[in-house]
Amino acid sequence: MNRTILAFIRKELSQSLRDPRMRLVIFVLPIIQMTVFGLAISTEIRGIRLAAVHAPADAAARQLADRFYASGWFVPAAADSQDPYRLIASGRADAVLVAPTGGLTKALGRGPAPVQLLVNAANATKARSIESYAAAVISQAAAPRRRPASAPPPGISLDVRVLYNPAMESSLFMVPGVMGLILCLVTIILTSMSLAKEKELGTFETILAAPLQTWEILLGKTIPYFLLGLADAVLILAAAVVIFSVPVQGPLWMLALATVVFVITTVGVGTLVSTISANQQQAMLGSFLFLFPAVLMSGLMFPIENMPPAIMWVAQLNPLKYFVTLMRDIMLKGGSGQVFAYNLSVLVLMAVVVGATSYRRFRQRLN
Repeated sequence: MNRTILAFIRKELSQSLRDPRMRLVIFVLPIIQMTVFGLAISTEIRGIRLAAVHAPADAAARQLADRFYASGWFVPAAADSQDPYRLIASGRADAVLVAPTGGLTKALGRGPAPVQLLVNAANATKARSIESYAAAVISQAAAPRRRPASAPPPGISLDVRVLYNPAMESSLFMVPGVMGLILCLVTIILTSMSLAKEKELGTFETILAAPLQTWEILLGKTIPYFLLGLADAVLILAAAVVIFSVPVQGPLWMLALATVVFVITTVGVGTLVSTISANQQQAMLGSFLFLFPAVLMSGLMFPIENMPPAIMWVAQLNPLKYFVTLMRDIMLKGGSGQVFAYNLSVLVLMAVVVGATSYRRFRQRLN
């Protein structure tokens, strides 16, 4: 390798790793983030506070409320008031189950009985989950009443087989995406702030005065953070497998190649951010201005298919989207050749475009 580039790499790695706090940020903090994000970000909603408003002698309503609590989704809420609206408004309950007038036991004796469920929809996502959970519980409770034990089974039955995540654990779905998020944080912020720091301290002019080629300076300043990004990728993957038992069903070469191309792309994004930043504060702000939309439009937490068409087109320009798709396909499904080829090709194209744009702007800066 070129001696100039090697000298740059040694200098950048030494500068980044000589401070114990930086070593903590680069190598320890990503594992902590993986653990916290993997545990905190979940599509399941549990611990829903449910209050049941019914007469003490209403056995059917009491049994129905017990079914809700036994489901694992709901927990009893203190019903110190018989006004269901007040329970919701005061925040003491997320949902209130209200028995029909005269009691559920008496109503069932006359036929089908309506039960009201009041749901706090200030959080629309949580409200939809509560409605779905409640419908499932009531459906199970009503099944024995709809069909006598002696009646023949219905003509059509549903046999559900859950593939790739049989236990339907949120961590198996979220962790591969969180890996891409953490790699973005490390590579983009470190790369952009490193180049901005040279401008802020005035050492960038010294580099300009040296008899160096533009590509030597650019590679020397970016390769160290590419190597640090790969090292973080190995640590994050190990944490995902050990802590969350996320499987790696696909071949490791697919995983490695996708990670290498993605890290090249994110380092290029960090370099591009640094070319339009005059100091470290602007570099960090520019990095976060890219990261926040990238995370929201990556499919990490929200399906891209649910987005409006105009926003969906913007999401197609997001490298994190393709990396999240690759990680989930390789780790959970074994790696489809078609999915791998398409998403990797788009990432390679993005790496080339971002790298060329960064080189052009960096060269203009040198001139």
